[in-house]
Amino acid sequence: MPTEPTFPPMLDRVPGDLSAWTQWLRDAPIPVLAHTASALDELVDHEDAVDARVLAETLADDPLACLRLLVHVASLRRGDDRGAPETVTAALVLLGVGPFFRAFAGLPTVEQRLAGLPQALQGLHQVMHRARRAATFALGFAVHRMDPDAAVIHEAAQLHDFAEMLLWCHAPALALEIARRQAADPALRSATVQCDVLGVELPDLQHALMRAWRLPPLLVRLDDDRHADTAPVRNVHLAIRVARHSAAGWDNPALPDDVRDVAALLRLAPDPALKLLRALDP
Repeated sequence: MPTEPTFPPMLDRVPGDLSAWTQWLRDAPIPVLAHTASALDELVDHEDAVDARVLAETLADDPLACLRLLVHVASLRRGDDRGAPETVTAALVLLGVGPFFRAFAGLPTVEQRLAGLPQALQGLHQVMHRARRAATFALGFAVHRMDPDAAVIHEAAQLHDFAEMLLWCHAPALALEIARRQAADPALRSATVQCDVLGVELPDLQHALMRAWRLPPLLVRLDDDRHADTAPVRNVHLAIRVARHSAAGWDNPALPDDVRDVAALLRLAPDPALKLLRALDP
């Protein structure tokens, strides 16, 4: 019978500055969705028939499972970051099926971590659903642009908000406070409320974690607004904008600006760009 995972206590107060946040989350376990853990437990009995493609498909809809894999593979790497696997499939090929199952047996789950906290679990699921939609838009844009890094762009969009996901897992009271304030004042800027509640901005924390875990440089660059002058980074960030603004429907007043920018990226007129976005919406 599997043992219950050991989680650190929930954070209900700010641990300190950016360095303290980074150290705390860097060392905290990355839980996965229960259905991912269950699917892997079933596959392990058929290890000889499993390959990297099957495992990648099993992890595909779980951003935290994908993050956990990339962090694990990065921890095994020595030397510089040249040749680091940038996608889940590449990481699985490098790791191998047997070592993967040995490292990913009995995974902790978000449902275990957030047991008895339905609002936090719902908040996490909303962020993960938004990440999946953003990844779908990002891949669609990249394919239209014939970008050779389309698979990495898809992954970067899906992982873009992993710091927020980890916040829901390990500091749900703080995540709920941010959500409460933004619901009370929709005009409140995310950066402002994050600094007020957490003492840091989540993008800064995310980049610090990516560096601490030595995630692939291309993934780090695609996540960075400071490289927004490049088409791949605009691709990722426009996909995230569209996913956020269309989360409750296609009548958000911010969407016309998104459509205009997507049209410019893809060299389309606004009407065809909107038609493409609606066709991509999963």
